Amino acid sequence: MLVRDAMSTVVLTVGPAHTLRQAAALMSARRVGAAVVLDPDAGGTGILTERDILNSVGLGQNPDTETVQAHATTTAVVFAAPGWTLREAARAMTHGGFRHLVVLDGGEPVGIVSVRDIIRCWAPAREPEPAL
Repeated sequence: MLVRDAMSTVVLTVGPAHTLRQAAALMSARRVGAAVVLDPDAGGTGILTERDILNSVGLGQNPDTETVQAHATTTAVVFAAPGWTLREAARAMTHGGFRHLVVLDGGEPVGIVSVRDIIRCWAPAREPEPAL
């Protein structure tokens, strides 16, 4: 199975000037654990995860003043291609110690694949418990 078969094609994007609270509200409303950070001035793509927000709050930083730019991963980001196998994606996540990969096609973000997406594809559908 390929990344294109498992990825979410609904991609939440935020800008580097968004506050962490704004990003968290958007992520919560969309029920996603990561947002793609698009910076038209720098011409780059990054990722902000729920863990980035949690780490900031855990350090006592104010989510109303902390910006996405200060907390998103924008350098050394590992991207997946739609044609990668799920095994390749899982290997990249394991090696990098992260749970989300931005999927690029022609340099443009077309999806996000998460560990949860991969598990859904690999694990059999949950069967009802037998009656006693």
